[in-house]
Amino acid sequence: MIRVACVGAGAWGANLVRNFGAMGALQVICDEDPNALKRAAKHCPDVPMVASYERVLADSTIAAVVLATPATTHAAMAKQALLAGKDVFVEKPLALTLADGREVVDLASRLQRILMVGHVLRYHPAVAALDRLIARGELGKLQYAYSNRLNIGKFRREENILWSFAPHDISTLIHLVGQMPTTVQASGGTYLQTGVPDVTMTHLEFSNGVRGHIFVSWLHPIKEQRLVVIGDRKMAVFDDLAKDKLVLYPHEVSWVDRAPVAHRGEAEVAPLEPEEPLAAECRHFLECVERRTIPRTDGQEALRVLEVLQAS
Repeated sequence: MIRVACVGAGAWGANLVRNFGAMGALQVICDEDPNALKRAAKHCPDVPMVASYERVLADSTIAAVVLATPATTHAAMAKQALLAGKDVFVEKPLALTLADGREVVDLASRLQRILMVGHVLRYHPAVAALDRLIARGELGKLQYAYSNRLNIGKFRREENILWSFAPHDISTLIHLVGQMPTTVQASGGTYLQTGVPDVTMTHLEFSNGVRGHIFVSWLHPIKEQRLVVIGDRKMAVFDDLAKDKLVLYPHEVSWVDRAPVAHRGEAEVAPLEPEEPLAAECRHFLECVERRTIPRTDGQEALRVLEVLQAS
């Protein structure tokens, strides 16, 4: 079994600790905050706890490092781990600038290390099913798509709502459409902290005619995580908070007296594999490290997302 160190045991890091611990791959948990280590110890009492990242990097029994630290530290800490001979799983975003991201990706390539970025939505069974439906042509020709990722809090200081919430949706839209956007337009509003936008709307246009938008906010009264994809044969709704997470609508449009008329079809619930997306993502990383294969969300994928983020 590949042995990994989870660095960062905060709110999201605790989920990574739980998953890698359940898979028997967790060698050590690292965090400068003693309270975070105490919380982690409740779930993994037999796993060593350290406060020093340097101790993790110097440990030759650790094959890979999993980074769930503040976004401002991702690029520098990922480079340190790569230079120490470790494979790296880093939470999104890989970096806060495209230039920094390229440095990490180039270093991983030069050292022949595995580099994977935590775009966890790409490992969701609903996204995998949607990808298969599009590939088989069941939705027909894609026309447009939109994604809403909305909630109240958690407010961050190191990155704004676009860099905090939108990487998952950008990654997924680029993958489902099958190409990079040719045009990016974005607007946003800053209400709580000067210089840190709380709400953004990003509009994407693709050369194949598909258009999409991504609406993200951490200043919203209700939680919403919804992706809608419109084809000329069927429409798909992925609602991550619903019981039936992926539903297809075979609505049709006919033309009567030179005017479009909608005909509603019966909703079809798509069957999904009952797997936690984060568990699938963690397992994929371990498999890539063991087999030396390119991750689904590798460094090049991270750079595509960073390019759209920076343009936005």
